Parts: sequence; C-alpha cells; structure tokens
Amino acid sequence: MTALKKQRKETKMTGKLYGVGVGPGDPELITLKALRLTKEADILAFPGENPRESVAYKIMKGAYPEIDTRQLMSLPMPMTKDKDQLKQVHDEGARIIADQLEQGKNVVFLTLGDPTVYSTYLYVHRRVAQMGYDTEIVSGITSFCAASARLNEGLVEKAQQLHVIPASYQIEEALKLPGTKVLMKTGKQMKAVKEQIKAAGSDAVMVQNCGMPDEKIYRTVDEIPEDAGYYSLIIVKEEKKP
Repeated sequence: MTALKKQRKETKMTGKLYGVGVGPGDPELITLKALRLTKEADILAFPGENPRESVAYKIMKGAYPEIDTRQLMSLPMPMTKDKDQLKQVHDEGARIIADQLEQGKNVVFLTLGDPTVYSTYLYVHRRVAQMGYDTEIVSGITSFCAASARLNEGLVEKAQQLHVIPASYQIEEALKLPGTKVLMKTGKQMKAVKEQIKAAGSDAVMVQNCGMPDEKIYRTVDEIPEDAGYYSLIIVKEEKKP
C-alpha cells in the first residue's frame, strides 16, 4: 500500500476505479463480473467525446439495456501518436476520475476487449493508482481469442509460439518469428501490411469487427481490403510441415 493510499484510507472513504473489459463485440461474451460491476457502479466512464458513441457502450447496452439510466461520463482520447498531447489527455482523464473518487464514488471504465491489451484505459489506470486510489483491472475476452474461435480453429498448438504485434509499426522482422502472429492496430497501414505478409511468403486471415453486427471475415491476403476499419485483426499462421 502506498503512503498516499494509506493516508486516504485513514482520513476518509474514497471510491474505487475499475477498468472493465467488455470483450470483442458480442454482448453474450461479456463476463458476469463485468455486468455486475456495471450495474453497481456510481459512474460509467467511456473513452471518446460522447459515451453513447463508444463501441464499449454499444456492446454493454446489448447485455444491459438499462445502461442509459446510469450516470455516464466521457473521457476524450484522441487517436494520435503525439506524446505531449497524449500525456495531457491522459493526465486530464485521471484528474476527472480522481475528482469522482474523492467524492466516494466508484467509477467503472468500460473498454473494448481486455484492459491489459493495447487499452487506452491503462494510461489512466497507472496515473490514478499513483495518486493513491484503489484500482482494479477486470479481464475481458480478447479480440484475438474471439477471432480465432469465430474462425472455428485454434491459435496455437503444442510448442507453437504466439506473438501479438502492433501492425501500425514496422512488422517486417516480426513476421519472421516462429509460430502464430496476431497483427493488431493495422489502421491506415493495411496496404503495407499486406505487401509485407506476401513478401514473407505467408498467408493470413482477417476478422473485421469481430462479434459485431457488421462482422466480416477475409480468408486470404488478397481478399483483405486496403481500407479495412480500425477493428480489424489479422492472424498469420506458420505453415504446417508435411
């Protein structure tokens, strides 16, 4: 327990921050714990300008239609690599949440997939924890596990390795790794990603918007559109030896 946390516990009751994963898109994949915490929370926080436009909100609403009766809070999180801007935004998000915790309110931050995998929530989580408040991460089903299940096949077997790679950065060397490669965050780099997969002599499948109403599956590299959406995940498997 940090000195700040101990001091707060000795002076007054403060709220707790929960980072809750809602899974990849299908409301039926939301965990019982995630649903319970959502119903019990004083405030539900979402990344973005408008809570009701958040993908996490839409997923949870499918399992909990009464979510609109709860207090919703938005935390703007722009899609940028500008470090100074990101620091400012994350600092502000942590401050907004801390203000609510100081009032003794429990805040549940709902996030897509699992909060431990490339989640915006983590940046706020660390700051709030460093301020001395209680925090807890609640796991959700990851997009790559759900995508593999949607394809009706496994990700890895026996001694195979699994590599989760942010494809918005250089992936040429990563594609040389043994085992299964999961490429996330392809974004506007899809054309280059496809070219590098082909150059590596590999093939791939892609699931776009896994578990959502507009889900699409592409079973070869050539089928994958270069303008695929943000929630697109590519699985590159090692060729099976005869």
